[in-house]
Amino acid sequence: MEKYAKINFLGASGTVTGSKFLIETSEKNILIDCGMFQGLKELRELNWVDLPIDVANIDAVLLTHGHLDHVGYLPRLIKQGFKGQIIGTAPTLAIAEIILKDSAKIHEEEAEKANKENYSKHNPALPFYTVKDAEKAIKLFQVEMEDKWITISNNISYRFQFNGHIIGATFIELDINGKRFVFSGDIGRSNDYLLDDPKTPEWADFLFIESTYGNKLHPEEDVETIIANIVKDTINKKGNLIIPSFAVERLQTLMYILWKLYKKNKIPNIPIFIDSPMGNNVLDVFSRFPKWHKLSVNEYNEMCNHVNIIQSYKETWETIDDKRSKIVIAGSGMVTGGRVLTYLQQLIDNPLTTVLLVGYQAEGTRGRLLQEGAHEIRFFGKYYPVKATIKNIESLSAHADQNDLINWMGTIKNIPEKVYLIHGEPTALDAFRVKIKATYNWNVHIPKLTDVEKIIL
Repeated sequence: MEKYAKINFLGASGTVTGSKFLIETSEKNILIDCGMFQGLKELRELNWVDLPIDVANIDAVLLTHGHLDHVGYLPRLIKQGFKGQIIGTAPTLAIAEIILKDSAKIHEEEAEKANKENYSKHNPALPFYTVKDAEKAIKLFQVEMEDKWITISNNISYRFQFNGHIIGATFIELDINGKRFVFSGDIGRSNDYLLDDPKTPEWADFLFIESTYGNKLHPEEDVETIIANIVKDTINKKGNLIIPSFAVERLQTLMYILWKLYKKNKIPNIPIFIDSPMGNNVLDVFSRFPKWHKLSVNEYNEMCNHVNIIQSYKETWETIDDKRSKIVIAGSGMVTGGRVLTYLQQLIDNPLTTVLLVGYQAEGTRGRLLQEGAHEIRFFGKYYPVKATIKNIESLSAHADQNDLINWMGTIKNIPEKVYLIHGEPTALDAFRVKIKATYNWNVHIPKLTDVEKIIL
């Protein structure tokens, strides 16, 4: 029988989002990640198209981590006939459960709102998936440990390895017939506020590496001083500081930094509101998995007690009506949905408002438009003038930059047969290709969406 691995590039190929890589072999078919496309309309529309494979033949999904662009397509996969196991580390599956339920709820609410206010061209507008669909996916979750080889079949085994980025995140080593396939997932950064440094691979015959910041170095910024100055400026002008934030990791990092600044007397005791139901649930994951992060129990409790956690939509409106200067951290990080839209809809046309962007803003998102200086922004079918001050801190990103990525690869002892650059926009992918060639002279390939590559083992 021919020994082969056929790689299907079903997402995050030529773009950042929608991570999905199917490895077909004569023994088992394994999907690495199962993410949703985000950002540009033509990408989002791909979410509604069934995958060009026989989904029922997939034996297992291995998840690198719980972000939406790595897990958000799972309910649709099940609708298309998947019945296998969905495997990840315990914190990854805890995060994935939160994200899938939250995402489903948002899809349901947006469809309902679009139908009520008649601003969708679809009649009726349908949710991408429902809470019930999400729950079907969650029932297939299976926890496996980090740093332990798991055998799937006679000639296939895999291992999750700690990768920083967000709680529970890993890269995946997959051994097939004696060849090692390494899927980087999203690589975190060293000296992170909350997480230990990522582990690195020692061997890779075929390397699939993210390229989000393949063309960039994170600026050497004094994050704490920048945030302290923005907070003091907000208080001086009696305005509001709105921070759209990813609910996983970024929100907790911001809480930690603001608490630390207050403890060091760098900022006064300004009211801080956390308005992210999903973020609140993620805080619980930090509490449940203390070995996966750096915070002590005391630090965690003090940090949580320092902020006001909003529990209901009624409290969202009470916070908007609160005349005091305040900081509001609300989801989502790219301003694509979530509670932050309500705040910005009310406050973005006010010159006393400051909006602080603290993470990667994908093409086609409101966050990217704000970052690039848009004079108006659209929420719920209407345009609002942007009179708020827009600030941006790139160095808070949870993604490795070009140097970090090159160093992460540098521990590989062999010369990989092929390096595939994934999870990046075209300019980042090409710059990273050139850098790898110059640094290591490895064989680098940039796959396109729906490419299929057969490797004889």
